[in-house]
Amino acid sequence: MNEILNYEILHLSSFVLTVGSLVVLLLILAGAFLLLKVLTTVLRRSMSTRLVPEGRQDSFIQLTGYVIWTFGAILGLQSLGVDITFLAASSAALLIGIGLGLQNVFKDFVSGIIVLLEGTVKANDVVEIDGWVVKVKEVSLRTSQVVTREDNVVIIPNHKFIEENVINWTHNATPSRFELNVGVDYTSDIRKVEQALLDCAGRHSDLLQDDPHRPFVRLMNFGSSSLDFQLIFWSDNMFRIETVKSQLRFAIVDAFHERNITIPFTQVVLHQATIAP
Repeated sequence: MNEILNYEILHLSSFVLTVGSLVVLLLILAGAFLLLKVLTTVLRRSMSTRLVPEGRQDSFIQLTGYVIWTFGAILGLQSLGVDITFLAASSAALLIGIGLGLQNVFKDFVSGIIVLLEGTVKANDVVEIDGWVVKVKEVSLRTSQVVTREDNVVIIPNHKFIEENVINWTHNATPSRFELNVGVDYTSDIRKVEQALLDCAGRHSDLLQDDPHRPFVRLMNFGSSSLDFQLIFWSDNMFRIETVKSQLRFAIVDAFHERNITIPFTQVVLHQATIAP
């Protein structure tokens, strides 16, 4: 057995790879994998009992995985006889050199750790950043994957979440409020307009109907060619809210037709002056 474990697979100057060291390396990696599985199960159950949000759980478990695999890699290198202190000292100058050219990369790594620790942005959150409304798919150390409303996957550097102004629509447990604007002719019965808008809002399944989130209507302005109304409502379907608004507009047009309510268009009156010869 000793002869098998001490059998040299690779011999390069002072580095010797034997069967025994390779077995130890595999055992360390397997132990790290099993430890991560056990910790993931225990942490999931513990955080679920404490009603920790699922996205926050994913961030904490992901960060735990990074720590375990880092220590596993260090122990694995030591089991192969690699001097970690010498490796770190010899690569320090190299790291300083490349660090000047990779400042943004390191900034993204640090930002990723901050995002994972704070949990301000996590998986399944709907956020608005750089004018985009996106749904967070995964937060990694350097970048995050998000999905747009057109179902396109976009890779965002993590420093965007730290340096930019980010609106997290799902950070609070309360639903979000939205508005829908529509103008009607000045000859319209404003009470019929109000009731038509409320009826359309009441029939849509994605709109909340309970107090204090019951839809209501405002007369916003006396426009140049229309009376401007605003339908205010609350919904939990934040990521697909544009589809909800489109469905409401279809319903409003039908309701206005049934009640003979006209949506005016801008009219311009031109006066032609007559010039004597």
